[in-house]
Amino acid sequence: MSAPHHERCPPISEEAYQRLAERMGRCHLDLRLGIEHDRESWVFGQGRSFFHIENWYSVHGLLRQALKLCLLHERGRRNARRIEIRRNEFVFKHLPAAFDGYTLLHLSDLHLDAAADIPEALVDALGRAGAYDACVLTGDYRVKTFGPYQKAMEGMARVRGHLAGPVYAILGNHDTIRMAPGLEDSGMRLLLNEAVPIERAGATIWLAGIDDPHYYRAENLEKATDPIPEGAVSILLSHSPEMYRHAAYARFDAMLSGHTHGGQICLPGGVPVILNANAPRAFCNGPWHYHGLQGYTSVGSGVCIVDVRLNCPPEITLHTLRRG
Repeated sequence: MSAPHHERCPPISEEAYQRLAERMGRCHLDLRLGIEHDRESWVFGQGRSFFHIENWYSVHGLLRQALKLCLLHERGRRNARRIEIRRNEFVFKHLPAAFDGYTLLHLSDLHLDAAADIPEALVDALGRAGAYDACVLTGDYRVKTFGPYQKAMEGMARVRGHLAGPVYAILGNHDTIRMAPGLEDSGMRLLLNEAVPIERAGATIWLAGIDDPHYYRAENLEKATDPIPEGAVSILLSHSPEMYRHAAYARFDAMLSGHTHGGQICLPGGVPVILNANAPRAFCNGPWHYHGLQGYTSVGSGVCIVDVRLNCPPEITLHTLRRG
């Protein structure tokens, strides 16, 4: 089996490089770009990722054909466009009273260029979400792990117009760092191993976000936690739930993740066949706890490999903070 021909990711402009270097530091930016270059080279060449399923479109075709033979393909495609609104609560003993009832809209694994109608399905779900105070996105805006990303950016621009309040985001394992300036120009605040305060009625909580810990392994939790005062309520955005131990021992109160798709194609009862994360299965879908850390892993609103979901409906999630 030989790799198909695909376009490579366009080079970063000098303006974008300087802009990101000021935020991230030249060392981290050069590391991220270098890792992206190596990953792309492995896709096009004979490296370790040569047989990565997400990069082999003949495998995608075989899977799609198998679903058609089982008469599941069209149903799965309809399922993938029926995005559910899920609700979750985090209860913190030391939550400032001003934040009791504060709600975060959580989007993850959008993969907006997976099919032409995927952005519209998400826009429809956003119209049904109701009120919230801020929005957080935990990565994966494009469907490939390499190559051009303009269609994903166009889909994100469409979705961004339907997001209310401040919007905070991180990058996922499908996202190139080259996307960051464009995402921020759309009015999103990218957290690149950074933390920001969120203020309300004189009170403050902290939101931190790390770079992808799964594919690029570019996270820097120490840098992200540096600004957070001791004892402050803090929430971490991590694309993959496999950072659960690190987040717990770094004394975060909550962690929001995605990446797993909940399996996307599951057995009856929602039992996933595959979960691509180095974390316990209980941490790969929905709410979970680890020591003092509360977590939630979204199954995501989008699809990957094939635009199909079975026994695992897509979601956007409303997380309400409660003082307990």
